[in-house]
This record gives sequence, C-alpha cells and structure tokens, in this order.
Amino acid sequence: MREIALFVEDYAHRQVIGALVRRIAVEYNIPIRLDWRNAVGGHGKVIAELDDYLRDLKRQGSPWPDLIVVATDANCKGLNERTREIVPQDAPAPMILAIPDPHIERWLLLDGAAFRAVFGRGCDAPDQKCARDRYKQLLIEAIYATGTTPRIGGIEYAEDIIQKININRAARVDRSFNRFVSDLRNTFRGWQA
Repeated sequence: MREIALFVEDYAHRQVIGALVRRIAVEYNIPIRLDWRNAVGGHGKVIAELDDYLRDLKRQGSPWPDLIVVATDANCKGLNERTREIVPQDAPAPMILAIPDPHIERWLLLDGAAFRAVFGRGCDAPDQKCARDRYKQLLIEAIYATGTTPRIGGIEYAEDIIQKININRAARVDRSFNRFVSDLRNTFRGWQA
C-alpha cells in the first residue's frame, strides 16, 4: 500500500484532488492510503504546514510517505510563479503539485459530458479568466441550471463528476489539470515497474 500525504487549502481541494488521486490509482491498480494533512486555511496555511511537516520528516527519518501532493489555487499568479512559491529545495519524499489555474472549481466544469452524466444536463466549457469566486459561482449556476440545488456550493458533487470526467479530454483543454494528472500518472507508472 502506497502512502500519500496531501496538503490542500480547503474542502474543495480535498474533494477534487482526493477523487482524482483515487481514480488514477485505480487506473494503475495501485493500492493507496491518503493521509490528509490539512484542508483549511488557504495558501499560506498550506505552505506553513508543509514546511513544518517536511522539517519533522527530516528530523524523524524514515519511514517517509511514498508521495506528497500539495494543492493550492494559482489565484491569478500563474502556474510557474505558484510553483516557485511552493517547491522546497530538499523534500525527503517525491512531491507533485496540483495548482488549478486559476481555481479548483474550474476543473469540475471542464467536461460537459461528465456534468451531463451526473446531473442529466451538460454545462458550458468555462473560459479562463481571473476573478475571485468566478468559478465557484459558475459551478453553482451550472448545477442550478440542471434543476439541482447545491447544498455546499456544488463541491459535494466533486467525486461524482471526477468519476465521470474524461480525464484525457479535460487535460487537453486545461494546462494545470494536465500537469497534475500527468505527474500523478508518471508517479503511479513508476510504482508499477
């Protein structure tokens, strides 16, 4: 069983990233255990908790997790700048980043067919503009348009949408999604060897 430590900035990231990691693990027949390190507090909290965790790992020595996943929105800073802010120089375990650009809710709107499979009606492909809460609002509106009332902003449907999403198609239309999925697949492929 592979141990994956995850650092995420909020509940939405936990739902979407967790669903993606589990789905791709099944794709590669890799048994995993997810060790959630945080799920609240935003980007700053993720970085602080990650730094503390890495320091503690180095102090204690092995066993280390097989993989560390760090998820935080690009928040209009772009993938490269956000990556530079996160990547530590000396992580004791392999690390991959999930940096939705600009926000995680956009990933749930990438595949209208998946949306239709879950809700009975598709959604429009989202544009890529940087505006605070834009994709949260688009997700809520798309769900309301299906006749469904979201209880917690639509994130409660993340697992269902991710199970139906055409990962390859979504990766072709969103660079940040592609980067995360490719890194995750490469890691799992390496574990099969």
